[in-house]
Amino acid sequence: EQNRPYSAQDAFGNLQREHGLGKAAVVKALEQLAQQGRIREKVYGKQKIYFADQEQLPAASDAELRGLDAEIAARSAQLQALQQSCRQMEAGECARPGSPEPPRHPRGRGQLCPARPVIGATFPELKDLNSSMTTSEIAREIEALRKDCTSCTEKLERIKSATNHVTPEEKEKVCREQQLYRREWRRRKRMATELMDAILEGYPKSKKEFFEEVGIETDEDHGAVLPAT
Repeated sequence: EQNRPYSAQDAFGNLQREHGLGKAAVVKALEQLAQQGRIREKVYGKQKIYFADQEQLPAASDAELRGLDAEIAARSAQLQALQQSCRQMEAGECARPGSPEPPRHPRGRGQLCPARPVIGATFPELKDLNSSMTTSEIAREIEALRKDCTSCTEKLERIKSATNHVTPEEKEKVCREQQLYRREWRRRKRMATELMDAILEGYPKSKKEFFEEVGIETDEDHGAVLPAT
């Protein structure tokens, strides 16, 4: 039907989808058909290509070939016209005066095809409407937002009714203390690191053995992390 070359993998893919044949059975069948002369086999490197024996096919006359060429040319022109019409519809040219006429209804009667691109070209806002939320989707979104508003309102009321509010002065004091302790942590860690590095320069063993011998525990050993600023 196709009269084109196929590899064994191509034939297997087509037959497996339609008939569920295994690849080994397909390869064996192709090899047998080639041995019987019913199809031709060509080898390209490690791959084998199979195609119908052209000698067994009827030869077309010159008139048939000219007819096929004419049909191909007509179909090509028709395809180009349809593609041009589609491009004009998408660009909105169908709604302008003097634009090419849309394709006729396939059943004739002089009716225009009820093609959606014409509507989209005539009313550009239709694209915006199609991409917008539907009424049911908006209703669900509104309901979800109402629940969020209710939850936030309840949380705000609980905060306002609480009696253990922190004053700005207390907050500022805590922030100053946090910064002080953070600076001291960093400064003392740097001093300890520099001191241990100096000792390790003349220590005959490894750093791990030195820590174990002296009994040094690091921040990493306890999962302690210096707070961010």
